Amino acid sequence: MTPRTMARWGLCGLGTIVLSALTLAQTAPETFTATATIKTASSATASAPVTVTIDRKMSPTEADKFVAAFKTGGVAALRKALVGVPPTGSVQLGSGARTPTRLTVERATDKGRLLTIVADQPVAFVGAGLPGAKAKEGYDFAVIDLEVDAAGSGSGTLAPAAKITVKQGAFVVEDYSSELVRLAGVKKVK
Repeated sequence: MTPRTMARWGLCGLGTIVLSALTLAQTAPETFTATATIKTASSATASAPVTVTIDRKMSPTEADKFVAAFKTGGVAALRKALVGVPPTGSVQLGSGARTPTRLTVERATDKGRLLTIVADQPVAFVGAGLPGAKAKEGYDFAVIDLEVDAAGSGSGTLAPAAKITVKQGAFVVEDYSSELVRLAGVKKVK
């Protein structure tokens, strides 16, 4: 799959989100459920439940320091900046282990809000067991985008193993999988 511009992870880059973020008040942790579905070029499909828990969202000031670290030193600088940062929540794919998330930002949209959640480790390598699968090296993150309305319902995407780069000033996510994982039936349950 061609690397997708992080339109969902930043609409115009995380820096734009951070600088123009309208941080909405969060009075308590939130939990969302969804169904992750992938459809291959040969029309085979697979799905699994996903649970995303958000314990806290980052303020624009807090998120901006991670963006700055990434811009100046890439993935290594971002990892160094994340040392000691408490998780913002977790993501669980199917019956797998909960993976802590390290970055969670929120932005108001015309449909409600866009939550971008990043784990500093992959959740799963979709297609890794297939003959001729590419190397896992460099796919060190997981990126989740949830667009939800005021009731907490919506849709999203999941890059369970992703490589993050910057091209022409915009953040770009390259999914390990050759197919996009869509999150359907996103619903706030708590």
